[in-house]
Amino acid sequence: MARKMKIGFVGAGFMGQKAHLSNYATLTDLCEITALAEPRKKLAENIARRYGIPEVYENHKELLAKSDVDAIIAAQPYSNHMNIVPDILRAGVALFTEKPIAVSVETGERFAMLAKENNVLYMVGYHKRSDPAMEYAKKLVDEWKTTGEYGRLRLVRITMPPGEWIGGGGYGVIGSDEPYPPLQHEPLPEYFDKKNGREYNDFVNYYIHQVNAMRFLLGEPYKVTYAEKSGVLMAVESQSGVCGTLEMAPFQTTLDWQETYLIAFERGYIKVELPAPLASQQAGIVTVMRDNSKDVPTLTLPVMPRVHAMRKQAINFLAAVRGERSAPCLADEAVEDLKIARDYIRLKNGL
Repeated sequence: MARKMKIGFVGAGFMGQKAHLSNYATLTDLCEITALAEPRKKLAENIARRYGIPEVYENHKELLAKSDVDAIIAAQPYSNHMNIVPDILRAGVALFTEKPIAVSVETGERFAMLAKENNVLYMVGYHKRSDPAMEYAKKLVDEWKTTGEYGRLRLVRITMPPGEWIGGGGYGVIGSDEPYPPLQHEPLPEYFDKKNGREYNDFVNYYIHQVNAMRFLLGEPYKVTYAEKSGVLMAVESQSGVCGTLEMAPFQTTLDWQETYLIAFERGYIKVELPAPLASQQAGIVTVMRDNSKDVPTLTLPVMPRVHAMRKQAINFLAAVRGERSAPCLADEAVEDLKIARDYIRLKNGL
């Protein structure tokens, strides 16, 4: 049996605990959490006690200097990545951070270059790629594109209304009344004025998952071709000419989560409905319509395993660190998401 990997955590706030720490802590056959860096002392002590973490440090530099870990999960605000990511990559430790990779394209490019120069795995946390429903859909999309049985890929349509994103998964968080340490956050890109910079940052914060998922499902790069002025619709064209649309907040829900993906071929489609990001032990729902003009048309609902995307993402990261598979999204590709966001704002606002 392979040796358990030693995992270090940098930061243990709400997302650090619910999206990551609680999942890695249960993967006891694959890894053990051996170190935690958290500047809020009482919070760090309480988390270490609950999860049995033997080493506690004040910051990531101390962890890197004193601990021996195989990989680090740095669940941080993306504006704080510039203070943490370079040190970890230069130390040669495999790294996972949340999406997006950075605030600006330029900072993201520097991170991607550092990962290459130091030959370090740097996975960016687009957990939707790891949802069993999305993995199933991606495999089927690639199969249909190869066989041609259902014609050409015509459209990828993503609908993203705001909703209740926690989905009942926020219980049991260890809190603290300790103040956050002062941080120097990455500024907004200098090529945007304050108004456009804020709009860019809002787009990145709310829709970068879908920007990334569009490329995942298309299977190739794409460019922004249309940006509706009210901010409801973005249209794109892939390298091979496939159309894609992202519908942003066409409506909203208060108690539900209705994020959907439609991948349409000439004679069939695959539809994915994803659960709220923190809804535990829920995978997405897949619906497949087949009508190849020869057989009786069918509408099927494949049954997905009861594994939610955050947990599967942790499993996929560990497998990537061991060299058993490629990471769902590396730093290079994550930079492309910021380029799409930049181009969308420029096109929408006539810059």
